[in-house]
Amino acid sequence: MPPPARSPAWGPRRRALLLALLLLPMLLLLHLLISSPSLRPLPAPRKPSQSCDYSAGEWVRDASAGPALRYDHTCKEVFKGWNCIANGKGNGRDLLRWRWRPSGAGCELPRLDPRRFLDRHRDSNIGFVGDSLNRNMFVSLVCMLRGVSGEVRKWRPAGADRGFTFLRYNLTVAYYRTNLLVRYGRWSASPNGGPLESLGYKQGFRVDVDIPDQTWIEACSFHDILIFNTGHWWFAPSKFDPIQSPMLFFEKGKPIVPPLLPDAGLDLALQHMVTFLKKAVRPNALKIFRTQSPRHFEGGDWNEGGSCSRDQPLSSEEVEEFFSLDNNGTNIEARLVNKHLMKALRQSTFRVLDITRMSEFRADAHPSTTGGKKHDDCMHWCLPGLMDTWNDLLAVNLEVAES
Repeated sequence: MPPPARSPAWGPRRRALLLALLLLPMLLLLHLLISSPSLRPLPAPRKPSQSCDYSAGEWVRDASAGPALRYDHTCKEVFKGWNCIANGKGNGRDLLRWRWRPSGAGCELPRLDPRRFLDRHRDSNIGFVGDSLNRNMFVSLVCMLRGVSGEVRKWRPAGADRGFTFLRYNLTVAYYRTNLLVRYGRWSASPNGGPLESLGYKQGFRVDVDIPDQTWIEACSFHDILIFNTGHWWFAPSKFDPIQSPMLFFEKGKPIVPPLLPDAGLDLALQHMVTFLKKAVRPNALKIFRTQSPRHFEGGDWNEGGSCSRDQPLSSEEVEEFFSLDNNGTNIEARLVNKHLMKALRQSTFRVLDITRMSEFRADAHPSTTGGKKHDDCMHWCLPGLMDTWNDLLAVNLEVAES
């Protein structure tokens, strides 16, 4: 009996079936590539320009930024006092709807891409060395990176205040707390007398301008990228009262006589630390110094009832009223510190991360009364918030440095 006749459509159907069977493994592989964070292709490289001055520009409203959170207030590393959304700050979420637009033609400040950042800095270590403002920035970066990489181990390198290793990328990010960069501690007059005693000094703080603070010495040999800051504590009369507890500067183990004012002590400390780091860091390590973070106290300093209740960025005219050195106002510290900083770094191999100007506008971005302190916090910054833009700028600087 002859075989049944095949329908005219049998040939095309067979070919379609065979084609589907051949394509199935390819489709499964493509699905794996798309769904696996570690295997996804990186986005096209950004091309940050060395000619762009990212420190000059203006803040513009960006309606698209708000819903596209890079991390939120539930990130466990956000210090309670900086968690403006959880603390109910009126403009807490509105802080996410501002974007910094550099003034140069064709210049844009791209948002940090966490996955790209992790991949670029695979098998390396990044250290933040400085006061609580550098911790502010460190937390912002950690929260952004945790949003795309859940395999994180809490681990502190030697001397670090806190740190995390992103296991899949073998990247460690750590923070080292140091108020002055250099060593300091309580000083009391000796009954046997001495140069300072002969001038009538009975107590104060000994500041060794040529000896780095022990907390961060180990960071130099561990990290590939180091971001430094100092400034606030040098001009903090509540910590170093010029009468009751003055800063008394020492060099080569001996007191500097006649005693220096804090700004001259800062110059010496920066000079010595730049020299120390030139020899202490590991070969090819990248050294970055962040410029001073501005405060926004109105009506007096923090201990004089000063406040920061604005909910919009300042205008250019208001910025000058706040920060001009000629006005000698409450918030003069930022530009004053930067003068000393630029002088010390002029002939060094440090890169400067200039966040001062963009931050001067943001009187709206501090925790204010929601920080949980007895006074308004007009010095630290809300998270999420302005700090994320600082890290955008850091990412661009790193790409330029490595290109």
